[in-house]
Amino acid sequence: MASTRDIRRRIKSVKNTRQITKAMELVAASKMKKAQQAALAGNPYAQLLARMHPARDQDPRHLAPYH
Repeated sequence: MASTRDIRRRIKSVKNTRQITKAMELVAASKMKKAQQAALAGNPYAQLLARMHPARDQDPRHLAPYH
């Protein structure tokens, strides 16, 4: 059977792991929010390019760079 010291050490270890996991989740959420904002910020430029080159969407030649 585990001693009281072993049980306390295990509880402390689990708490530390939980704290690290929470910190990692916060960092990941922050990075995700930043990436989403960057993607949304590029949307007006993509729409402008689509308006400038409307025929490009129907022309399959733009997919192959060397004709």
